[in-house]
Amino acid sequence: MKKTVILIIGTPSIGKTTIARELTKKLSACYINLSSLVYTYNLSQGYDETRKTSIIDEKKTRKKIKEIIISTKTSNIIIDGHYAASVVPEEYVTKAFVLRRNPIELKKLMEKRHFHGNKLWENLESEILDVCLIDTLSELEENKVCEIDITSKAVKEVINHILSIISNKKECQIGKIDWLKMLETKGIIDDYLKK
Repeated sequence: MKKTVILIIGTPSIGKTTIARELTKKLSACYINLSSLVYTYNLSQGYDETRKTSIIDEKKTRKKIKEIIISTKTSNIIIDGHYAASVVPEEYVTKAFVLRRNPIELKKLMEKRHFHGNKLWENLESEILDVCLIDTLSELEENKVCEIDITSKAVKEVINHILSIISNKKECQIGKIDWLKMLETKGIIDDYLKK
């Protein structure tokens, strides 16, 4: 059975899990949340006290994901995590969707989730400087990567956009989003890059 493996990637708090879970329902897919997978199978190699997060063992995680992809009975697999492109073997990846959100809106979402201090500023900086997109492009062929601006969009609208790309009704786009320029134009860059 040919399997379709879709990665949902983006900065923390951007909306990956909400989108990934809804897409999983639409496609009757197997769902893998990387944070849960690492925790459940003890795939970490320590804990980063500064960032308050596990340090994943990429080799063990890649091996576990490969096992799941091969053994699952479903043809569609959705993998949710900001580092998905670095732990899912490229030969299995069908498409990687890098979700993007205007940093002004993202900051509000992060604050609602009680992000503060370095955690807030580091993740905002990551979104502004395209870190998830650049990391994904360094791991996967460009034709497998799609960048989607989900700012102020309903979940259903984002899902329909993704489904249109998967069914070849819309083309993938990358490199169209420039938060740095937008913040500079508004004269508020210093309010968002101050780690």
